[in-house]
Amino acid sequence: MINEYWPEFLSLALIHFMAVVAPGPDFVVTVRQSLKFGRSHGVMTALGIGCGLGIHVLYTLLGVSALMHTSEWLLIAAKVLGAIYLVYLGVQLCRSKPAKDNGPATDAANNPDTPAETQSLKRAFSIGFLTNATNPKATLFFLAVMTNVVSIDTPIAVQMFYGAWMCSVNAIWFMGVSVVFSAEKARFWFQRQMHLIERSLGVVLIAFAARLAFA
Repeated sequence: MINEYWPEFLSLALIHFMAVVAPGPDFVVTVRQSLKFGRSHGVMTALGIGCGLGIHVLYTLLGVSALMHTSEWLLIAAKVLGAIYLVYLGVQLCRSKPAKDNGPATDAANNPDTPAETQSLKRAFSIGFLTNATNPKATLFFLAVMTNVVSIDTPIAVQMFYGAWMCSVNAIWFMGVSVVFSAEKARFWFQRQMHLIERSLGVVLIAFAARLAFA
């Protein structure tokens, strides 16, 4: 059955991929997680991002995104929620302090496989999940795609395949980002300047939140 929908699928896949590779909050969070805590945490964050996208896919298929588009207060509430979470993450990063000359932080700088702070993989996953799931721009993206690219006659089963594909692409792309930024040489250099990098990334996240809130 999917053979009938290849042209539609290819259009959808191309548009989605261009949206994924454009830097945004997901990219910022993945880079930070990878540099700060290493590859396994970066990968778990990427998996969380992929699963977070599944929330947008689910409510789009259920028609909730169309309701949000027609109900201004719902869209505003979604924007506020997403902006608040990005500001929260941004403030936490802006409060980053330089590593001390001794103790665990020094060990982390000398050995990139030892993070300066501990973080559970579950926490890494939840950060990626919430970063994507609370982003209302993803809602608008799916609304635009589903109304302009995907035919109303496309079966739900095929649309579910589209959703699964996009979730997988998101996860795989940000896993690749994690692999690049968690490389030993990259982490060894970045760990020494981690507080400055985190503060910069925090400012970027807050800027994304402001742009989201006033868009």
